[in-house]
Amino acid sequence: MDEVRIGIAGIGGMGSNHCSYLTKDNGVPGARLTAVGDVRPERLEWAKESLSDDISRFDSPEGMIESGEVDAVIIATPHYFHPPIAIAAFEAGLHVMSEKPAGVYTKQVKQMNEAAKKAGTVFSLMLNQRARGETRKLKELVSSGELGEIKRTNYIITSWFRAQSYYDSGGWRATWAGEGGGVLANQCPHNLDLWQWICGMPTRMRSFCYFGKHHEIEVEDDVTAFVEYPNGATGVFVTTTGDAPGTNRLEITGDRGKIVAEGGKITFHRTEESASKFLKEWPNGFGSPGVWTCDIPPARGDGGHKTITTNWVQSIRDGGKTELMAPGLDGINSVELFNAMLLSTWTDSWIDIPVDGDLYYEELQKRVKTSKVKEGAGKTMDVSGSFQ
Repeated sequence: MDEVRIGIAGIGGMGSNHCSYLTKDNGVPGARLTAVGDVRPERLEWAKESLSDDISRFDSPEGMIESGEVDAVIIATPHYFHPPIAIAAFEAGLHVMSEKPAGVYTKQVKQMNEAAKKAGTVFSLMLNQRARGETRKLKELVSSGELGEIKRTNYIITSWFRAQSYYDSGGWRATWAGEGGGVLANQCPHNLDLWQWICGMPTRMRSFCYFGKHHEIEVEDDVTAFVEYPNGATGVFVTTTGDAPGTNRLEITGDRGKIVAEGGKITFHRTEESASKFLKEWPNGFGSPGVWTCDIPPARGDGGHKTITTNWVQSIRDGGKTELMAPGLDGINSVELFNAMLLSTWTDSWIDIPVDGDLYYEELQKRVKTSKVKEGAGKTMDVSGSFQ
């Protein structure tokens, strides 16, 4: 395929961001924005005033999908709509890029993944932090075995501070019925994805979520979770939208040392020998393996949304030969993690992973029934300053 005609479903904050780089002179090679779809008249009016006349406007994503004017769809709607729009696009034979998260609960994400496999088109997820140089290097270091077997992970990601005005900006925000979750569903899908992408998926979890602890909202805005991995390793994940200044620090301890990623830097504390071997064989009581420390330069990569879109378009153009940086089927993993965190809190118990999708859906619906979605869609915010 020489040129990929792209349509964007949902042209709010993120959707308009995609419009911006796709319509610039140095946009995505081999791609052209040909249509947008949104149910809100004011956003279609924005498209009329801001975009070229040769970009078609549709009053629903479904109308755009059925129009024959697009080969591929970028989905940038509220979370609940990601899977149904993706499924409609797959059934129409279109390629799909979905914003994070893949969905709100694993049952709907599994349906989306099944539709993707059946369609055989190119399915990617906007997990742009996989494209950052430091995260790519972290993945490379851990996968190479240089760190040895993982023993412990600690991820503190509290730099997602949000004022009350952020939550008040849209009637659907921070409600169970409109958004399906808080910091885990909205801010942390990137971090949950990186955690499992680099360190692997845990087998079970115990977590403590606090709902409306810092803000006047229904959903979680403060979370601490403890996980166990298949090899017996353990991990802790901490996040909130209420800390200022916040922290973004991932620490991974293995049998051959420790890697710390913070502030855009990677530091490798490498033991001179296996810690487990030293522990068993050292005869003098006190003591520990010798350690050398070095800063690791990042791999190449800017982590931009345009980078992930460019990769997706290239894979479409060459028939899937280009490996996707963020395959859409991977999206279920971060949903598994945040579903497990919420379900553990709701049931006050340990949760096995994969989660019981039926139980999670049942518990979620209890909260949806009493959810208070505010009237009006609210204002469309400039989200460019929120990328982390």
